[in-house]
Amino acid sequence: METQLSFSTADLAQTRFAVSPMWEVVTSYRVLHAGADAGPHRRWAAQVRPRLVEAGLDRGWLAELVPPTRYVADFLNPTPGSPFPTLDTELDAILRTTAAQLESDLDSLADAAPPGSRPAARLRVLREAPEAALEKIVAEIRAYWELGLAPYWARVRDVLEADVFHRARQVAEHGVAHVLNELHESVTWDAGSLRLVRRHCTLSRDETGAGLLLVPSAFAWPRVFTRSVPPEPPQLAYPARGIGTLWEPRTTAAAEAVAAVIGKSRTLLLTELDTPASTTQLARHSGLSAAGVSQHLTALRDAGLVTAHRAGRSVLYARTTVADALLSAGAV
Repeated sequence: METQLSFSTADLAQTRFAVSPMWEVVTSYRVLHAGADAGPHRRWAAQVRPRLVEAGLDRGWLAELVPPTRYVADFLNPTPGSPFPTLDTELDAILRTTAAQLESDLDSLADAAPPGSRPAARLRVLREAPEAALEKIVAEIRAYWELGLAPYWARVRDVLEADVFHRARQVAEHGVAHVLNELHESVTWDAGSLRLVRRHCTLSRDETGAGLLLVPSAFAWPRVFTRSVPPEPPQLAYPARGIGTLWEPRTTAAAEAVAAVIGKSRTLLLTELDTPASTTQLARHSGLSAAGVSQHLTALRDAGLVTAHRAGRSVLYARTTVADALLSAGAV
């Protein structure tokens, strides 16, 4: 099946890029919910999936709104008003979802459900008491963000921002049409139209707003996602460049030099934090006492080298991009 989106000169002029935290919420949750091979995200999924189950987030609101296949509720991906919106900004937009949008999304979810299945109780509540339900959905998204994305966000955001800056340069050098033609194997640009093959949703200019919003995503791989909610511009979330190495261990070429400045114990903790970990895990892996680890982490956090994120009953610590740069200085 092929979908075609026509472009006028005005549409091309209004084509823009944005990095969206909510697109990463939706696409990453779908990776976990699908339960199949997570592809380039296997390392991340192995860490996050047990936390998802422990917190009960594998059977909550997101499980109903983001099925492992088929349609995803459009209201979860409001149109970003800026190139780099915050999660809070997008959650505020979700809370302002209109009744008409919710009705449309719930109808689409029902249409895409397996034949003979009954609407889930949560979706009935969303239809009958939308304001209270939206508050619960936003709370669940925050909980998922803290355990599944916040500890990794600096790393993910770097990939997404690098993609935007790369394609912005390509636009300046070759034009928008060239960039559109290189987004994904299923997307081609031809004679004023963007063609998407193997699409199961309708995406036509008659049913969308002007322009096009292009959203790089770490977790959309291996496909593209679209959102079409008039009068807003259509959105196309595509796999960002560089996701193949996203979860590879970061180099620590300068560890000895860093240790001479901040000490061996703190440097050891930074190298252990190539993946987010709790105080208990760090104590077990490093051989340091839990009290010592806690003291060092406080100092590293004050220096902007680690961040802390609540994940259920635990607190996960993650290395910042500043720490990554320190530890990789001098790497070939």
